[in-house]
Amino acid sequence: MELNEDVLSDVVKRLRRAQGQVGGLVQMIEDGRDCKDVIIQLAAVSRALDRAGFKLIASGLEQCVSDDSEQAKADMAQLEKLFLTLA
Repeated sequence: MELNEDVLSDVVKRLRRAQGQVGGLVQMIEDGRDCKDVIIQLAAVSRALDRAGFKLIASGLEQCVSDDSEQAKADMAQLEKLFLTLA
């Protein structure tokens, strides 16, 4: 299954943003920032990673739903398992 270039570009943008957030988190911890602030940023990074994963899976689901072949059904089952790992 091939993913759309626009989807991949968006996912890469989201992951780079999350990468920056993780670097900021490390700095916050090293600077001894307040635990509440660190946890809020951890939650933001977690959401960013989830959204990137969901974007990939949603794109794959869209392709599988439009195809009724046996391979598409197998892909759909695999995507369902991947989705549940993020949930």
